[in-house]
Amino acid sequence: MSPTATTPWSLADIIDATGGVVHTGSRNILFEGFNTDSRHIRPEQCFVCLKGDTHDGHQYIQAAVRQGVRGVIIDQAFLGQMSLESLDAAGVTSVAVKDTLSALGDLAAFRRQRSGLSVMALTGSNGKTTTRSMITGVASRRFNVLSPFGNYNNLVGVPLTLLRIEPDHEWAILELGMNCPGEIRRLGQICSPDIGLITNIGPAHLEGLGSLEGIMEAKGELIEAIASTGIMIFNADDPMVMRLAKRTVCQTLLFGLTAEAEIRASSLENTARGIFFQMRVPEGERRIHLQIPGAFNVSNALAAAAAGVCLGIPLDDIQMALQSFTPVHGRLNVLEMRENIHLIDDTYNANPASVKAAIGTLEKLSGDRRSIAVLGDMLELGNAAAELHTDIGRYAGRSKLDKLFITGQFAAAVELGALEGGIPPADIFCGSKEEIVDRLDRAIESNDWILVKGSRGMRMETVVQALTVKHGKVENPS
Repeated sequence: MSPTATTPWSLADIIDATGGVVHTGSRNILFEGFNTDSRHIRPEQCFVCLKGDTHDGHQYIQAAVRQGVRGVIIDQAFLGQMSLESLDAAGVTSVAVKDTLSALGDLAAFRRQRSGLSVMALTGSNGKTTTRSMITGVASRRFNVLSPFGNYNNLVGVPLTLLRIEPDHEWAILELGMNCPGEIRRLGQICSPDIGLITNIGPAHLEGLGSLEGIMEAKGELIEAIASTGIMIFNADDPMVMRLAKRTVCQTLLFGLTAEAEIRASSLENTARGIFFQMRVPEGERRIHLQIPGAFNVSNALAAAAAGVCLGIPLDDIQMALQSFTPVHGRLNVLEMRENIHLIDDTYNANPASVKAAIGTLEKLSGDRRSIAVLGDMLELGNAAAELHTDIGRYAGRSKLDKLFITGQFAAAVELGALEGGIPPADIFCGSKEEIVDRLDRAIESNDWILVKGSRGMRMETVVQALTVKHGKVENPS
């Protein structure tokens, strides 16, 4: 019997999905799903032992068994390092596979193929999470949608999302991330998308991909996963994305500001209250008010509208979904503090394109008031990291920032660019996050606009938290 949310996984299902070999325990056991975290696993789940950069799940088997777990999936390479006798004595069913990460993906593919679910998968260098959230809002107007928790977009997160499929789910809206070639190809094999979407291509994850061409080819792996009867949605404003569109044999749909896009925007107004624009789709046009800043979010909204068109969502529903959208935490959240100080929390992640977009948004929203940027490192940029950080500094300098605070390994590179861009040395400060908070706390004035931005690993949200404590967040600004 195929597994669903109400039909447990049999051992035969697991063997069928993974090709694994049973070494201990009962063959008649049933499991209600899988878990890769021994700290939060439930007794009815099967423990999948993943080996990461810092932790190896095989070391936590006994901890999982003590919590009542009756089944484990292990890597066959670890068989010689484990006491199978103790597992057998504890009545634990163990299944050995060639690679547990691959097995997790195989289990998810098994579930996806045996469900009645349809899948939309999107990728891109910027805006994936926001676009995915917007699409989920649009699709949820008419369908029961499965969406990932947080940033579940890799070879662990995507399978764990698909393993949550329930019988009444109609669409899954998935975000596919990657750090190296072949990752999106594998994710495509796992989720078998009916519709694919590429938001844009920019310098992110250069460490694993080497060049923009490498990024383009890696993102283009999504096209391989779409059947000839499927649909690919492309950003018509991005030249590298359009190079991929020209290779596509299935039906395509374009979004953007250009006249050749079927889903397009015009008459943009970027204000402190959000963005206003006119949106045209084949069904007609509507005036849209996005309640989030940043002109680049128009592109994300058009992508979501294009997805809605593919799903047959009426234009009125698309309009309502976009206008009721609230940003993902840490994605251009505008926080109002006492004395009319505004803090833009954009700490979710960072790459060169998204940092420039955030600085542009700060410049637009601050108007004639003082603008201050607090920037942390952009990670995973490989050999180009120093040059790209210097370029960000130049961009910041030319954007007429009043003050620039910088932290991280590449702070000096950003400072060099900022000086070249025209920011006076007295208006630049490099230091730790704690030092920045202390210096910035003394420098803030009424009506200031402050942007905080950096890669996830920099944990720049701690700066946001410290500033809101010191200056008092207004919970319900008028």
